[in-house]
Amino acid sequence: MSRNQVGINIPKGGVLLIPIVVLLLIFIAKSTVTIGPGEAGVLFERFGDGINTEKTYGEGFRIVAPWNDMIVQKVRQQSISDQMNVLSVNGLEVQVDGTVWFKPEYDKLGMLIKTKGPNYISDILDPAINGAARSVVGRYTPEQLYSSKRDVIEQEILAAAQEKLKDQFIIVERVLVEDVQLPNTIRDAIERKLKQEQESLEYQFRIEKAQKEADRQRIEAQGKADANRILSASLTDKILQDKGIEATNRLSESSNSKVVIIGSGKSGMPIILGNQ
Repeated sequence: MSRNQVGINIPKGGVLLIPIVVLLLIFIAKSTVTIGPGEAGVLFERFGDGINTEKTYGEGFRIVAPWNDMIVQKVRQQSISDQMNVLSVNGLEVQVDGTVWFKPEYDKLGMLIKTKGPNYISDILDPAINGAARSVVGRYTPEQLYSSKRDVIEQEILAAAQEKLKDQFIIVERVLVEDVQLPNTIRDAIERKLKQEQESLEYQFRIEKAQKEADRQRIEAQGKADANRILSASLTDKILQDKGIEATNRLSESSNSKVVIIGSGKSGMPIILGNQ
């Protein structure tokens, strides 16, 4: 053997080992699935009955035969937002922006995938929500949609969507109507009307407040008048003279200098002149 030749002896068993290792790695790669948090999987058995609807696989590391597939779907609460052009009860087109919270039924995930497919959100959920929104919004006027009926509309859309998705293996948990956009002319007219109603309520409040104050003053004045009438009816000249004498005695006993003129008053009461 010359100096430029290098001899490498590979055992015959080693030659066969390399493809076996490669095939083993491919088998392992094709046979393992990791189901992440908030997800679940259903098994598609290629040589069986297709989707296995009896079992839903939870989070974690799963070993699957290479001829089968694990279909993984989110099972935690999810949300979708959409803009829908719908008609009000008077035929006016309005745009409703809304969000829906939903999740698939965990134990029925296999049935959902088998009967509705993995794209059930766009194929089933979206049309159901749009249909529910149109049927509910179509019962209200633009004024009701724009102002006071928002909470009621949300609950009615939720109930309608739940009815449409009954036995469809999808749970709709909440509907939120985020915005209702009307044509500018209609919106401005509604805002003017609401402003006028507010001003009318404020004016009515001021009138009621003034009326209550007038009633209070009238009652107070009537009470004073009744008290004076009762007091006047109970006073006699004799009582007044007695009160005058008592007052004169108290004043005469004080340390202030004064002049008392006995019997010089119009009613015979003393006149008391104090120092200036």
